[in-house]
Amino acid sequence: MSDAAQPSAAEVRAAAEAVKAALDRHLDAVERRSGEDDPVVYAAFNDLAAAAEAYDELLYDTYDEVTPFEIPAEEGMPAYAGPEEPTALSLLIRRDYAVVEPQRLLSQARRVTDLDPDSAPGNGTNRTAAGGAGDSVHAALGVLFGEYEPDEIATRHKEFGLAEGDSTLWVTAADELAEPGEWLEAPFDQADPQRLVCRFDVSEVFDQDLDEDDIRVGGVEVEVEDDEDEGEADDVDEADEDELEVLGPEN
Repeated sequence: MSDAAQPSAAEVRAAAEAVKAALDRHLDAVERRSGEDDPVVYAAFNDLAAAAEAYDELLYDTYDEVTPFEIPAEEGMPAYAGPEEPTALSLLIRRDYAVVEPQRLLSQARRVTDLDPDSAPGNGTNRTAAGGAGDSVHAALGVLFGEYEPDEIATRHKEFGLAEGDSTLWVTAADELAEPGEWLEAPFDQADPQRLVCRFDVSEVFDQDLDEDDIRVGGVEVEVEDDEDEGEADDVDEADEDELEVLGPEN
């Protein structure tokens, strides 16, 4: 860091005083807490963490020294700030795929267009580039995702030459249902993490944390009991790859 950008000793001292004041406020909030999830305690905690982090950075920049405090990284999503009783919901879904067998993908798309010529690129509501379904991966993807529901593609992805990556589903609260066509031009611009009711994540990174018969609910591992009903067993198949993080006003 250059001398011109280096904080002054007065700034470091002021940051230290801010930490002391934040400590007092946090202790006062804890002593007066109204319950286990008191929002005043939560806010005081965040203020203290921010003040300590600022002081730590200034101390290091000025004196090349550090504090013995570890500032916890923010995990998960921000605190819920949506309506307590939502009257409308939005589902935001992301699923990543790798095209691992292009020829299989092209073959499946050709089969669809042979059976239903209207599904070919450029026809009806199929918004893909012009050209035959078997001419390019771009066109083939348009055909297949136009023909099949996303859930069916997720179930049959190997048939289409795809390999699954990470996926997530966000359930977000809304004050009221949007007007028809209101958000179609920018469907993801209004994704507000503070209105997240719950989310469901699937990733291989969870393999190292969860056993084959475990599932994580709200950050707590819960054993999933075997069920004789094959249909119900399918619901928890490959649970080692699933993480369910349930959020709400008290989180």
